[in-house]
Amino acid sequence: MRSTSGTIRTVRSARSTTRTTRTTRSSRSTRTSRTSRTSRTTRSSARLAAVAVAGALALSLTACGGSDDDKKTDASPSSGGDGGSGATVTLPRLDGASLEVAAVWTGAEQANFKKVLAEFTRRTGAKVTFVPAQDPIVNFLGSKIAGGQPPDVALLPQPGAVRQAVEKKWAKPLGAEAQAQLAKNYSQGWQDIGKVDGKQYAAYYKAANKSLIWYNAKVFENAGAGEPKTWKDLLATAQTVYDSGVTPFSVGGADGWTLTDWFENVYLSQAGPEKYDQLAQHKIKWTDPSVGQALTTLAQIWSRKDYVAGGQSGALQVEFPASVTQTFTGGDQPKAAMVYEGDFAQVNIGETKAKVGTDAKVFPFPAVGASAPVVSGGDAAVVFKDSKAAQALVTFLASSDAATIQAKLGGYLSPNKNVPESAYPNDVQRKIAKALVASGDDFRFDMSDQAPQAFGGTPGKGEWKDLQDFLKNPSDVAGAQARLEKDAAAAYGGGS
Repeated sequence: MRSTSGTIRTVRSARSTTRTTRTTRSSRSTRTSRTSRTSRTTRSSARLAAVAVAGALALSLTACGGSDDDKKTDASPSSGGDGGSGATVTLPRLDGASLEVAAVWTGAEQANFKKVLAEFTRRTGAKVTFVPAQDPIVNFLGSKIAGGQPPDVALLPQPGAVRQAVEKKWAKPLGAEAQAQLAKNYSQGWQDIGKVDGKQYAAYYKAANKSLIWYNAKVFENAGAGEPKTWKDLLATAQTVYDSGVTPFSVGGADGWTLTDWFENVYLSQAGPEKYDQLAQHKIKWTDPSVGQALTTLAQIWSRKDYVAGGQSGALQVEFPASVTQTFTGGDQPKAAMVYEGDFAQVNIGETKAKVGTDAKVFPFPAVGASAPVVSGGDAAVVFKDSKAAQALVTFLASSDAATIQAKLGGYLSPNKNVPESAYPNDVQRKIAKALVASGDDFRFDMSDQAPQAFGGTPGKGEWKDLQDFLKNPSDVAGAQARLEKDAAAAYGGGS
C-alpha cells in the first residue's frame, strides 16, 4: 500500500461505495510482481489517504484484548506477537495437523511470512508448508485443484480472484473465530472487500499504498532538488535532477503491472474518483477522452528517453526489483534518481546498502488534478480445504499477533488497526501505517485488480501488454486507447 516516508496528509476523495462483481485477475507478488490487487466486491470508493512527507497524524492504536474462546491453547507471548504484552488471539492445539499455504511471494517477503507461519506452528503444533505459486495465481490454483491437491489456504492478491474462487466453488466461507478477529481488527471497508454475495470468504492480511515515489536522497541533495507536490513540480524536479547529471526515473517496464499503477495514479488524480470507478467497471470506454488525457500526461515522462533509465527499450527489459535497486546503488551516479511504486519497495531497497528514511526517502505521488491520488492493494487469506487447522490459520492471520510479527520485519503494511504503531521498524513505515488505518473505509482499490484477469492481470496480455506497447511508443495515444478498448471489451464480455 501501498507507504513510506514521510507522514501523510489525508486527502480523501469522494466516496462512491460501488461494489463491483466481476471475476477478476491474477496476482501480484509485492516483491517481484505487484503487491496485491483487490477486489471485486470492493467499495470502489473514495481514495485511501494521501501520503505526505512531514507533519503527523494523530491516531491512537489500541491493543486487542484476549479472546473469549475457551479452547485449549498456547496463549503465551510470542516473538513479536503483539508488541510484548501477550497473545491477543486464542488458538487450538493442532498437534499432528499439516497445512499447505500458497502465495506468489518470493525472496525476503516469502522468508518473512514463513516466520509468521513458524509462530503459528509454535502455538498450535501444526506443521505448515509454504507452497510458492505462479502468477496468475488463479491458474496455478486451478491446476492444483484439478490434480486433487489444493492448498489448505492461499493468499490471493485481487478481490476478483477471490470472487472467481468462490464462483468456481473452490473457496470456503470463513468460520466464526476468523470473522470475530476481522470484526475486532479491521474497518468495515476492509471486511467488505473480503465478502462475496454478503458472505465472508477472505481476510486481508497485507495491504499496500501504491501512491509513492521513492528517491535517492544524495542525488536530490547534490542537485538541489526538493520534493514535488504537483505533476508540474515533478517535471521541474526531473529537469533539475537531469541537469545535475543523473537520469530522473527508473521504470520497471518488464513487469506490465507497474505501468498500470502509473496510469491509475495519474487517472485517479486527473479524471477524479467517479470516472475512475466507471473505467474500473468498463462503464466508460478506454477511448474516452479522459483516458487520452492521462496517457498524454504520462507521455510527458515516458516519451523522454533522457528521463527514463535505459530509454524506453531499456525500461522494458527492467523488472520491478531491479528498477528499485538500480535507484539506490552506484554511489553518486545511480542509474536513476527516482522510482515509482508502493510501500513494498522497501523490501527491495533493503537488498542495497541504502537506509530507508536517510538514503532512500519518499514523497506522495504528486497531484495531477485537484488532489493527490492514493491507490491501494492487498493480499487476502482464503480457505480452500476446510478444516479446523485451516480456519485456525486464517484466524491467526486476521489477528494483530500475526501482522505484528511481519510488521517488525519491514517491507510490510497491514490494514489491521490493532497492530501497534511501534511494531513498524522506521518512522517512514510508521507514518504510512498510520495513514492507512486513519483512512478507515475511505480508500480506492487498484483498478486493474478490479478488471477481469484476461485484461488487468495477465503478463503479455491486455492492459499490461498495451501499456508496455505505449511505453515503447508514447506518441501513439489514440492507438493505445484503441488497443486497450478492444482488449477490455473482449475481457468484459463486450459491455461498455
